[in-house]
Amino acid sequence: MNFSKKIMVMVTCSVLLTTGCKKYLDVTPDNVATLNSSFGNANEAQAYLFGCYANLQNLSDVRRNAGFTASGEVLFPINLQDQTALGGAGGDGGFDLMRGLQNSLNPLHNFWDGYNLGLKLWESIRMCNTFIDNIDIPLDVQPFDRTRWTAEAKFLKAYYHYWLLRMYGPIPIADVALPINATSDEVRQKQQSVDSCFNYVVKTLDEAIADLPPAIQNAAAEAGRITSTIAKAVKAEVLATQASPLFNGNPDYASFKGKDGESLFSATADPAKWQRAAEACREAIDAAVAAGAKPYTLAIQGNIVNMSDQTRQLLTLQGAFVDGWNPEQIWSLNPRFGWSYMAMPRVTAEAAANVFAVYSNFSVPIAESEIFYSSNGVPIEEDKSFDYAGRYQLQTGDEAHRFYIKQDYTTVKGNFSREPRYYSSVSFDGATWFGSGNTNDQNPNYVNAVNGYASPPDRVRYNATGYWAKKLVHYQSVPGQNTVWQTYPWTFIRLSGLWLLYAECLNEVNGPTGEVYSWIDRVREKAGLAGVQDAWSQYSRNPAKATTKDGLRQIIHQERRIELAFEGQAGWDLRRWKELQNVLAKPFQGWSVFNRTVSGYYQLGTVYQPSFSLRDYLFPIQEYDLIANPNLVQTPYW
Repeated sequence: MNFSKKIMVMVTCSVLLTTGCKKYLDVTPDNVATLNSSFGNANEAQAYLFGCYANLQNLSDVRRNAGFTASGEVLFPINLQDQTALGGAGGDGGFDLMRGLQNSLNPLHNFWDGYNLGLKLWESIRMCNTFIDNIDIPLDVQPFDRTRWTAEAKFLKAYYHYWLLRMYGPIPIADVALPINATSDEVRQKQQSVDSCFNYVVKTLDEAIADLPPAIQNAAAEAGRITSTIAKAVKAEVLATQASPLFNGNPDYASFKGKDGESLFSATADPAKWQRAAEACREAIDAAVAAGAKPYTLAIQGNIVNMSDQTRQLLTLQGAFVDGWNPEQIWSLNPRFGWSYMAMPRVTAEAAANVFAVYSNFSVPIAESEIFYSSNGVPIEEDKSFDYAGRYQLQTGDEAHRFYIKQDYTTVKGNFSREPRYYSSVSFDGATWFGSGNTNDQNPNYVNAVNGYASPPDRVRYNATGYWAKKLVHYQSVPGQNTVWQTYPWTFIRLSGLWLLYAECLNEVNGPTGEVYSWIDRVREKAGLAGVQDAWSQYSRNPAKATTKDGLRQIIHQERRIELAFEGQAGWDLRRWKELQNVLAKPFQGWSVFNRTVSGYYQLGTVYQPSFSLRDYLFPIQEYDLIANPNLVQTPYW
């Protein structure tokens, strides 16, 4: 039985400690009577630990992740008539974060209380503290296991604090399990300053790192459990977040005070935070390499009739994310991604005839498709040879692009001469689709993304923009009458993302240097692109961009958005950079997808206007909690 299945089976041993309508920060704990049964022996103690893991595993559900649902990368739902597409009423709630529907009475993604796709993270923290306090009770736990399990609980406690911290800013620090006789004042904890919270998370991660194994030895039984390599990578991300503009001397929060008048945000930016983050990134990279991390190479699966070098490159880029447990994936969660049918176009006649097999509702706004570079490795609006002004004109697929665009098929000019990550991450009307039962890319009738002007007349299960998040669909998935979906573990941290995080921190410390370029260029080389300096000097209308700190910052930010597109990272990055407001200020545009002629289909229109203001960078605390705990203060601007 693998680790995730063990969690599902064994967590029932510990849920009695956390169920009920009471809120962790509002009440005195009442679980003393069950401690002896939960820590009676090693098996019961391990079951309790797996209960501590349970909400971490639940974070693999992209509906719960604002880094995915509020990133501007994907739009859903288009038509609210169908409430079943993402698991019933409320399944679309995370996407409502972009619609200006957030509120303090009943917040979306309420991770403080566990409502509206949020999880009860305070209860998970309480479980971790209880585990740490009581793991000495069972006498049959081996010393090695006791040390490792305690370290895992410390990591989980730190990560749950971090998740709350980047959502809410200042939070209470729940470092110990409160005694049964705690007073109301002891239970009603106050928020700590942002820097105190970050420092606590890092300190707790360091404690965990010291006692965690660097790698999993028995993947079949333990895949998904925490290692010191994972913890070091998370530490690097935590410190980079602390150093970023949202939390590091943000003038928007300079006047935000706690209940006793203490400042909860630093008034001035501290450049030393970037240095600390850079050191953590390098330590994480070295640890990952020592544990066997390396760029992904394609693992061929199934019966391949013919695969060109171009197709192999696209599947390699995509496979770094969708081929589970490969060496490029530093941290993946066991629960498997199950929404491929939302990201896939109907590329076969069988799929087109069965709209319930393929919903296609995960719609990529045109603006997101345009962040990917030209084939020269620079932004399309900067490329001297790219017809940016004419990108919406019609053009017919040619032989040079036949492995990306169906030959003799009419699409728009902007789909030509793009970088490989565009074709591996995004699909569009006329794009070729290797897989779905067709594994011969020399086939002249090669399957294309048929949603275009041949779209079925279903106004609920459709793609609103004409662009799909192709990266999220494994090529072995075959929808239709006998649908087979290839699922995969959801990855939180990849090696290439860590390279770019390191480059970002180094640039913030010293500006452009050869070392910064080298780490960006590792990612670009993997994507088949020239290095930053060569690409910008030869092809960009702004050749000096890569030579300045500000210019290179823009390049690194765009590189991360491209490399990690649709992986649940962009929404968090854009928040910490204070750039999400710019992305969501523009209307989401797409083609006229219900028009049945080529010329009619390719009419640009607004799908909807997202709404995002300054207050939305942090999440509101539910007003009930402010009444129950008068020591709390509401998030700024709420």
